[in-house]
Amino acid sequence: MTIEEIESACDASESLDFSRHVLEGAELSHAEMFYPLGFPTELRTNSAEILSQARNLWPMHEKRFDTEPIRVDVHVVESDSTECPPTPVCRIMYPLLISVADTDNYRIVHLDRNRTQITISRATEKHSSYLGYFFLGFAPHDHIESRYATPVHAGCVALNGRGVLLCGDSGAGKSSLSYACARAGWTYVSDDASDLLNSGRGRLIIGNCHQVRFRPSAAKLFPELEGLEITPRATGKPSVELPTAALPGMVCAPTAQVDFLVFLNRRSPGSPELAPYRKDVARCFMRQVLFGSAESLAVQYAALERLLTAEVFELRYSDLDWAVRRLETLAREGH
Repeated sequence: MTIEEIESACDASESLDFSRHVLEGAELSHAEMFYPLGFPTELRTNSAEILSQARNLWPMHEKRFDTEPIRVDVHVVESDSTECPPTPVCRIMYPLLISVADTDNYRIVHLDRNRTQITISRATEKHSSYLGYFFLGFAPHDHIESRYATPVHAGCVALNGRGVLLCGDSGAGKSSLSYACARAGWTYVSDDASDLLNSGRGRLIIGNCHQVRFRPSAAKLFPELEGLEITPRATGKPSVELPTAALPGMVCAPTAQVDFLVFLNRRSPGSPELAPYRKDVARCFMRQVLFGSAESLAVQYAALERLLTAEVFELRYSDLDWAVRRLETLAREGH
């Protein structure tokens, strides 16, 4: 306000409230506790719609760990834009992780304080897939995967109590093989993103067993996926995302103890086989995605060494059914 505007307001005995700066976000009047992967997360926002979308993201996740709550604040701001924002650009300047799509859509993660601040526009609020993947869905995982667990780019399935991590690059077939195993009676834990719990002495993997994500081409392998809606702009690549509750007969569990690491190779010529694989390559493959302080990385490196006490194999295959049968033999007989 100008001095003249303030004078006029005072002359008219109008009440002026300067308790909040003009640049401050709206008051966060909505709050709810969620438990993604079992970790308590307090979400505060000025929009009831954000809470509704969070309930859709973590509808069946129950509390499993008694850790300090992760705190996520989501400010929804008014904007002239009606379009979905571009893919955010991320930078790590420890202890901050910053992700920016544009001037109205960004998140600031303070890893040391276990807190995330998010600002999004009203337009972004309407693009639930984009919001869920790039902003809201990531918010608790940044802290889970730097404080409490070690992320592993792998699917996880289990048979008769023996867990198998299916590792590989993007496009290696982790989701397809995880789902194929689940269709054959295995317990499904995750499709391509797993977390190794840092605490304890075992090799306990936690995953989002409530969702499975496919490339559209997976419909050629699984007829039940034919004609399903393609989810736009979730990861920058077309995908089909389904709740596992919508897939009849799937047995799901949020955790599994891992006995075997299997690296997938569908490109190697020659006969299909399951062969021992190099642990030095496995170690580097898993370390490359980690970030954080020297102390947190030391904890995660130790967790990976514990994971690497499991046997490591490479699965060379082209036929999905053969791959499932070979993994069944591995789980039942140990070789």
